[in-house]
Amino acid sequence: MRTTAHPSPPTVGLIGLGIMGSAMAANLVKAGFEVYGFDPVAAARRALKKAGGHACKSVSEVAQHSPHLLLSLPSEAALDQVCAELLATGLKGLIAAETSTLPEVCKRRNRDALAKQRITLLDCPLSGTGAQALTRDLAVYASGNAKAIRALHGVFEGFARVRYDVGDFGNGMRMKLVANLLVAIHNVSSAEAILMGARAGLDPATIVKVVADGAGGSRMLQVRGPMMVDRSWDQATMKVGIWQKDMKLIQELLQATDTPAPLFSATLPIYNAAMAMGHAMDDTASVFDVLERWTQVTPVTPKKK
Repeated sequence: MRTTAHPSPPTVGLIGLGIMGSAMAANLVKAGFEVYGFDPVAAARRALKKAGGHACKSVSEVAQHSPHLLLSLPSEAALDQVCAELLATGLKGLIAAETSTLPEVCKRRNRDALAKQRITLLDCPLSGTGAQALTRDLAVYASGNAKAIRALHGVFEGFARVRYDVGDFGNGMRMKLVANLLVAIHNVSSAEAILMGARAGLDPATIVKVVADGAGGSRMLQVRGPMMVDRSWDQATMKVGIWQKDMKLIQELLQATDTPAPLFSATLPIYNAAMAMGHAMDDTASVFDVLERWTQVTPVTPKKK
């Protein structure tokens, strides 16, 4: 009796299982991928296993299982280390999509190093928060080798809502910084609007519901407005401390392009104040706490009678 052979599920490797990486991995598992992942944090590896993926002990082990890789890394040093380990495998033909917000010069340096061993690195940062990653509400800004991007189309569809091919390597990061400049402004403007409405006697939750559905709405009001209302910024989807790195990259691009940015510049002291107030590990929705406390500050020097 003949049996029908079932095709093996597609495989993908994911290196870096933090807030974004873990959500991406879980959605890829749901999409039918065999997911192999690595993170130096044991708890992150256990979470991958619980989600239905395969926890690996090293970058090399991940690469041995799949030629298609996603990198979701926290720093330049982490990207340098991962790429050095990929080179050490001796494997050729790998395609790695770097999805983090890291300096373009760092990504280019590693792209050139990997290319000597016929490993293709793509610059594919993501637009969206950790909460959006959970629901596949991410946009991929894919840049670099067009053939390699096409090879990963199915992978991108497994964890993202949409993919934009934005051209040459590095355009992905530039597009991401354009998006993040707006995120920085919209996040603070959402806090301002909710606080004004609340001080005027309106119900904060109703403000978010009503305004988010009109001309004044924004994705940040939709995503972070409820966190501001519930004061749930301790459940971070983008930590203020990590966001400072993104803000620095935006500032550098503004300076390199001689671009005036008065609105973005006005947000800087607010995020800095969030850091000073101990919100480094909290979500950037905590800027609401900054503005709210500013309304409650008493003068350092009492008024003279």
